[in-house]
Amino acid sequence: MVTRGARRTPEEELVDFARLQVRAGLLSPERQLAEVVEATKAEMPETDAPLMARAWLAAAAKSLTADAAGWPAITDYDKLQAALAECSSHGVLVLQGVEDHWAAKEALSSSSSSSSSSSVSSGSGEGLRGVIWFTHPDVWHAIDEGMLEVNLWHASTANAAPGDHLLEAVLSCFSRHGLSAKFDEGRIEVSAFWHRRP
Repeated sequence: MVTRGARRTPEEELVDFARLQVRAGLLSPERQLAEVVEATKAEMPETDAPLMARAWLAAAAKSLTADAAGWPAITDYDKLQAALAECSSHGVLVLQGVEDHWAAKEALSSSSSSSSSSSVSSGSGEGLRGVIWFTHPDVWHAIDEGMLEVNLWHASTANAAPGDHLLEAVLSCFSRHGLSAKFDEGRIEVSAFWHRRP
């Protein structure tokens, strides 16, 4: 175990990167392998990157399985997914592990244009009201620190702000599913460990 604050070797960083990929579970096993191989080639070019990556990912998967055996029947991750599913059912697009804000904007634009043909107004609760999105690094933070930072935009891509009906609705949704959430400096901070089962 590496002491927090201590300078880590490239190998320790790569082992941790593999661990985060496995615990996040946002990518297919093939994509996880490709990501770790690419990072290994960049940081440790003298090694057999595919061999090392497979070993690190296998060890991370074994560790996750062991840890998950001690988790409660319903984890924060389960509550989070239930809350996000409810938001989605009320016209809020949910993007988990999106690349960046440009990708979120593109997905929102695509969804807005497809829903605009339905002639349902976004104010009715049936059309697209906005988008919730977060990145891979946001998930990695929730894995270790128990806090997921979530972005919330209106369908216009305007950031949610205090007093917005959309923001209050989303915060209430998290609360209904047993998650503490607050709006701070432009993002929603959800107290939740990303305990996604293998």
